[in-house]
Amino acid sequence: MNKKVLDRYLRLPLPCNKVLATYIWIDGSGINLRSKDRVLNRIPCGPDTAPGWAFDGSSTGQASTDKSDTTLRPAAVYRDPFRLYPHVLVLCEVYEGGGTKPAPTNNRKFCNDLCEMHRSDEPWFGLEQEYTMLDVDGWGLGWPKGGGFPAVKYQYSYCGVGAKYIAGRDICEAHEKACLYAGLDFEGTNAEVMFACWEWQIGTSVGIKAADDLWTSRYIMSRVAEDYGVDITYHPKPMGAFHPGVGMHHNFSTIKTRSKGGYKLIEEYIKKLETNHMKHMKQYGNDEATNRMRLSGKFETAPFDKFTAGVANRKASIRVQRKTKEDDMGFFEDRRPAGDCDPYLVCGLLLETCLGNKSAQSACPPSAKPSPPSPPCPACCPPC
Repeated sequence: MNKKVLDRYLRLPLPCNKVLATYIWIDGSGINLRSKDRVLNRIPCGPDTAPGWAFDGSSTGQASTDKSDTTLRPAAVYRDPFRLYPHVLVLCEVYEGGGTKPAPTNNRKFCNDLCEMHRSDEPWFGLEQEYTMLDVDGWGLGWPKGGGFPAVKYQYSYCGVGAKYIAGRDICEAHEKACLYAGLDFEGTNAEVMFACWEWQIGTSVGIKAADDLWTSRYIMSRVAEDYGVDITYHPKPMGAFHPGVGMHHNFSTIKTRSKGGYKLIEEYIKKLETNHMKHMKQYGNDEATNRMRLSGKFETAPFDKFTAGVANRKASIRVQRKTKEDDMGFFEDRRPAGDCDPYLVCGLLLETCLGNKSAQSACPPSAKPSPPSPPCPACCPPC
């Protein structure tokens, strides 16, 4: 499709009271995203001002044909980096039928309930999404056709520069700019160890925002790659056992771990994670078997069935930065989640295991402590 032809229509002025809202949701696969557009009469400045909607759940693996009505409940609103201001992206939760029961792949409610329950703990999350670029034929972008492998040693690809060592930088940079325009807590990118494999970082963000931003950044990546005719996969082991895997490391802290003496509490959290290791492993990827392939003990991973923790140890299940131990406060990194995990589920499990299920009375406003950088302008504002 010729983008120059499309540009002719994108330049057409719209009535001043019309806004294009792209509604986005996770389908029945638990990893793929769907979207459809709605014309609104005003800019929704947040999820409470965006109208709910519905769709045919039988076509997305979320309902049967005789009970196909499925509800979209807006959860977050972002500026649209493809159509620009005043148009928006609306990230939604999916509910069955009339909107009372969350769909099986709606893990956002589970996570958000725990985030609200533990607001006084001020949970912060930082997410590192690895991914692989593929040609539309399913083979690695820039990999020799016919089953060949790149003639490059892996130690040169990580954060690499030059066509011999990396492929797809244009997509990476376009995605970065689009995410920043949208208002995500987007923190950076780098080339990964495997050829045509990259990473982007979301957060540090308070509570549910990191997971919301991560899912929205996945949508934006799919749209950007679509323009380039490239497929994006988060499969934990896309090129087989002899090549590095794809994960999504989760960095986690609370107000107490970020305070002096917090390292002792981090050690307590790690003990709880060890006790619940297999409970987490069953939920740390879209498919347990493929994450087991990734967590082989090779390529800077810990074995799937064995829990380990260490300072500055990239082969551990849980890594603690050396600076965190030296400062006696900070965060830890959970390196077990697969690239195709649901961050709502992983963040929720970290809260549940480390902090427990406290009573609802704990859901009080956060204390006046240092916090991450201020969130971007709301979606209703013109770009800064």
